[in-house]
Amino acid sequence: MRYPFLAGAAVVLATAALAACGSSDGGGGTEEAAVAGPAAASGPAATSEPGAGPEAGPQGSASAGPRASRSSEPPKIPSDRLTPATGTFTRKQKEYLADRVPVGMDPAAVLQTGQETCDRLTYLVKVDRDTAVGAVVTGEIADAEPAVAHLCTQHEGLVERASHGYADGIHRSEGLRPGRYRNVSPTAKCTWEVTGTGGKVLVSGSSADGKRTTITIPKAALAFTSTGCYAWLPEGDNG
Repeated sequence: MRYPFLAGAAVVLATAALAACGSSDGGGGTEEAAVAGPAAASGPAATSEPGAGPEAGPQGSASAGPRASRSSEPPKIPSDRLTPATGTFTRKQKEYLADRVPVGMDPAAVLQTGQETCDRLTYLVKVDRDTAVGAVVTGEIADAEPAVAHLCTQHEGLVERASHGYADGIHRSEGLRPGRYRNVSPTAKCTWEVTGTGGKVLVSGSSADGKRTTITIPKAALAFTSTGCYAWLPEGDNG
């Protein structure tokens, strides 16, 4: 009777040992999953700092793709292909149009813009030459230089004088030319100031009456500031 009991006890002990091993393996797997789970779920975002990771915004965005490059100027029609729908262009007209007509645009339309610039200058010169020069100085009449150089050369002196003038704004030493200047179409709030070393005021004033004024920019000037005076034109030998 002793042998059956021992055999039964051995079976019970073996069964218990196997159960213990199975329980130990299962428990270990569950514990590892519990530890690894949050880390795997959190991923890089859990430790990302501002400026890092895909949610960092425009500078660090992974989905933004390559930055857009600056758009280049559209290709221009070669000079030898500049032909109007009817008739022909003169040599001067072709010189004006060179490198100015985008592909797909009618050259005659670009030429018309230049001719309109010449027409405006011609009209203003008849009204008041200083006003015409001032309009070029301020850029109110844009692209006057190429139009005058090729389409209305009679205004070359006007454009040359404008190149030595000053529009409203701040002009530094490298852009200053000592000499006398007269303002054009000043408003009632026209003020000016010329400063030298250390910001010392050399010349200043205003024209509350709206009348034109002549000032002298000395050689020691380092900055010239104009507000509400529209434009300053060179006078005498300075022009």
